[in-house]
Amino acid sequence: MADIVTPTLAHMGYELVRVAILGRDRPTVQIMAERSDGAPFGIADCEEISRVLGTVLDVHDPMPGAWMLEVSSPGIDRPLTRVRDWNRFAGHRARVELAFPVDGRKRVSGIVLGADAEHARLRLDEGGEMLLRLADIRRAKLVLTDALIAATAATTPSPEPPSPEPHSTRPN
Repeated sequence: MADIVTPTLAHMGYELVRVAILGRDRPTVQIMAERSDGAPFGIADCEEISRVLGTVLDVHDPMPGAWMLEVSSPGIDRPLTRVRDWNRFAGHRARVELAFPVDGRKRVSGIVLGADAEHARLRLDEGGEMLLRLADIRRAKLVLTDALIAATAATTPSPEPPSPEPHSTRPN
């Protein structure tokens, strides 16, 4: 799915943060994106991406049957899915769930110290550092703190009035 949507998003001036497919009978394709230029991401961005990717996915028809499309921004307490995210949010708190236990633990939390192509580094809450293989991270997410709010305040869009209809969900 990422291979299908990434080129179109890039052409539109967006970057894919995460794609997830949830549910069985009528799955929801969740696309999480952000603007490539770092500008605030708002409802109009969700609407544009939903409209364009809905058409692209209709043409590629990657899943049998009916499905829903949901487009969103990563938000402040965003997932850490790319090396770039780990480096951009170094110094902020995160929670990590691993696919396999490391030192007997599948869940760890602490301060993000950055990443390279293979590993992310975390200063653990209980002390010490942990080197985490990116391939072994099931999910990682920033923790909402006052410091994170302050750091992202300049890039957070102004609230827009809600749409009368769900704008980020598209039936197929």
